[in-house]
Amino acid sequence: MKIEDEQLRDLYKVASADHIQKIEAGLLHLEQNPQDQSKLEVLLRETHSLKGDSRMLGVKDVETLTHQIEEILTDVKQGERVFTSQVFDCLYKGLDAIRRITQEAVTGKPSEVSVFHVLAQLMAVDGQEVEILSDTDTNGNDTGVVLKAEDIADDQEGENIPPIGSDQFANPLPDQLDTIRVESKRLDKLLTQAGELLVTKGQVADWLGEMDKIISLWEQWNREANVSRLGFEELSRRSSGTELQAVQNFHNLLAERMEQLGATLQHLRNRTFDNTARLETVTNELESGIRSLRLLPLSTIFNVFHRTVRDLAKQQGKQVKLIVKGGETYTDKRILEEMKDPLLHLLRNAIDHGIETTQERQSLGKPPKAIIHLRAYQTGKTVTIELSDDGRGLDLEAIKQAAVRRGICSPEQLQDMATSQIQALIFASGFSTRTAVTEISGRGVGLDVVRANVERLKGSIEVEFTPGQGCLFRITLNNSLTTTNVLLVQLNQTPYAIPVEFVDTMLLVSPQEIFASEGSQTLSFAEQSISVVWLTDLLELPVKIPSSTPALRSAYQTIPCVILRIGSERLALLVDNILEQQDIVLQPQSQLLKRVRNISGATILGTGQVCMVLNPVDLFKSAKKTVVSITVKELAAASQVKPKILLVEDSIPIRTQMKRILSAAGYDVTVAVDGEDGWEKLQEQTFAAVVSDVQMPNLDGLELTAKIRQIPEYKDLPVILVTTLATEDDKRRGKEVGANAYITKGDFEQEVLLDTLRSLV
Repeated sequence: MKIEDEQLRDLYKVASADHIQKIEAGLLHLEQNPQDQSKLEVLLRETHSLKGDSRMLGVKDVETLTHQIEEILTDVKQGERVFTSQVFDCLYKGLDAIRRITQEAVTGKPSEVSVFHVLAQLMAVDGQEVEILSDTDTNGNDTGVVLKAEDIADDQEGENIPPIGSDQFANPLPDQLDTIRVESKRLDKLLTQAGELLVTKGQVADWLGEMDKIISLWEQWNREANVSRLGFEELSRRSSGTELQAVQNFHNLLAERMEQLGATLQHLRNRTFDNTARLETVTNELESGIRSLRLLPLSTIFNVFHRTVRDLAKQQGKQVKLIVKGGETYTDKRILEEMKDPLLHLLRNAIDHGIETTQERQSLGKPPKAIIHLRAYQTGKTVTIELSDDGRGLDLEAIKQAAVRRGICSPEQLQDMATSQIQALIFASGFSTRTAVTEISGRGVGLDVVRANVERLKGSIEVEFTPGQGCLFRITLNNSLTTTNVLLVQLNQTPYAIPVEFVDTMLLVSPQEIFASEGSQTLSFAEQSISVVWLTDLLELPVKIPSSTPALRSAYQTIPCVILRIGSERLALLVDNILEQQDIVLQPQSQLLKRVRNISGATILGTGQVCMVLNPVDLFKSAKKTVVSITVKELAAASQVKPKILLVEDSIPIRTQMKRILSAAGYDVTVAVDGEDGWEKLQEQTFAAVVSDVQMPNLDGLELTAKIRQIPEYKDLPVILVTTLATEDDKRRGKEVGANAYITKGDFEQEVLLDTLRSLV
């Protein structure tokens, strides 16, 4: 009999071959070491697994023979039988017959095995009477045939049963091996290396960008060299001397070398571009191909639940139908392994507590048979599993009472919680609305295990319900467990990564959009009030002066914000800058640091910089406990304080004009009539910068600058000299005394002064 379902047939082909190989190896080992109980245990497990697989797929002959082999091995284990040469011969013959029958189940080619006689030999291995219920009479009824060992031997001769070791039961080898077995850990390691190659591809792409910068620099250099050469040629035409010939030759050689350099750079860039494109194609195909080896359909576990639902519903006296959709969705093997038990938890809870009895449903006007929907679908790189029922939904009051009773939160805390936060309490450790322990848990028991498993897979779980109409659990998982798509943000000039699947959106917010609500910063988004926190506060990073943060400079008109979402909860994170989105290989934390709050691991960016990958689940928890270092309102108020500038200028017209320019640019200007007056005012107040003339009575600008630099507390105070002295010696003297910038009044433009101030203040 050939297995009809192609997918199940392929799975059985691989699994049965593996079991048979291990059983045969175990028999060979026990024949030499009959006292090895551990190997006997392994052999029993493999035999039992092969029997179970064959029963499930309807390969009854294999089930029958395997069961008898298992009986013999069990007798040996219990000391009721000992291994003899005859026992091993019969076991080998039975195994050879099983191998033939599994090939028939896979290929449809007749095995030509007399299961009746093979079974009889196995059962009569010690010469005892055996009863075989495998024949039928003319009316199709089972008949009990009792055989003795000598009858079996005689019958074997009469029926021409091939002896043990004959070609009929030889170990069959296919002409072509179309499948191989690979250990999961070896495949995992290969997939990790493919992920590393994916990151390397990104690094090579960054190098291509660096090469473009070099070529751009070369083009600029080449233009400047051409301008210089043309100017020199004009000078050479005006001069009839030969003393400029050497310089002329140098310019000609420089032009030739520049042309060669440009050709080399362009050739190198083209080759790098081609290799990068080829590397990207190969890397993507390799990574996709290896990952596909680990992918299995969700029907692998979904199909198991039909029997579970039937048995649990019957035990509870309820009528329940399970409808499965999306079983053809493929996902990583590890996800299947990790999600089987959590989904079983949800099903048990739904049947036990979520779904009403038949009488209750009829009294509520519902169909007597409840429906549970188990659905899976893929969106981009994420897989979503939804499990919903049409039962009574969640009881918020029962959840509140259970949370207080079990010490999860206080009544005061419950009053401040939104509905979504109360719903999320069912995932808290130890939560249950049940007061008595039953064989089947109430809704809530085990949900902390569900959450833990989902978070271990870097996923999220959320719950939605409608009172009296049902409940829905939605689990979202990343389909790739080797590479992670992240959003890079910047804090204090350091990048941090946030998994993209937790990012709802990114936006720029103004201080006016953030308001105080019940003692916390709040932002209105998508008709929901969400908490706003500084990411630096959550990570407990040193708080720097806000005005020193590049993203918050420009009077804090807008602040980069990342909104995270887990289930129905949202959290707004204020950051210094939002950089880019990219794929990374997540390196787990060291065993020495098994758990670091807010951090799930690290990665190495294309620049070679180490980047911490944040744990969004922890960030939500930290946000409820973190004390805000400075509110956005306080920051906005601070931004209204104009930077104070000391203007030192003895000329009244120039002093008046420069004060107007600086005041219009948003600076608070204090004027001094000369260097001495400026020094006195500097002692009385604190300034963000000093703008000074050079030629002044009493104390000139150079002397004032030198005096400022002698005071340690003024070593970082920006000093800009604005003067009519434009020679190189004058500029050199300004630099020597410590001026940060030197601007000449001859070609003075106010934008030059303002840009210089912005870069220094």
